[in-house]
Amino acid sequence: MSMAFQSPMPGKGKTITVVQGEYAISEDPSVTLSTVLGSCIAVCLFDSGNKIGGMNHFLLPTDRGESGKNIRYGAHAMELLINELMKSGGNRARFQAKIFGGARMTGSFGDIGGANAIFAREFLAREGIACLSESVGGTSARRLQFVPTSGAARQMLVGITEGLQQPALQPVTQKAPADVTLF
Repeated sequence: MSMAFQSPMPGKGKTITVVQGEYAISEDPSVTLSTVLGSCIAVCLFDSGNKIGGMNHFLLPTDRGESGKNIRYGAHAMELLINELMKSGGNRARFQAKIFGGARMTGSFGDIGGANAIFAREFLAREGIACLSESVGGTSARRLQFVPTSGAARQMLVGITEGLQQPALQPVTQKAPADVTLF
């Protein structure tokens, strides 16, 4: 069954934009978390029993040494998101996740997006957190909206049409999971 949601109407809800190297959590049902992803990954975690959730946005899986303690890296971003959700009343045993992003945006630097997606899957498995769905890979950027209190998510695949400077909708080349709404 689809878990689509309606975007908050102006004045009736709040959208929090999560940019690269940030995370946000909320237990307010009128809040939507939003981001735009290329090769980066956003992991959306939520506890539907306590109606709280959050999203992070990381650039690279990990870095050895002290610079790895930076939210731009997945290992640190995941720890911060999990710990903040628990401090705010989330029950770790009920956490569920959805993963987005990890596109291959350029051929010249290897598949950073693919490495990010592998890291996110392995991290969640190692921590015993169920991943309900994912939309990763491909060559299109994604615009993502996530309702942290319910776990509802929707995305739009975005690409640049030749000769235009505006984003254009791209067809979905893979079947989307049932609980992710494409718009």
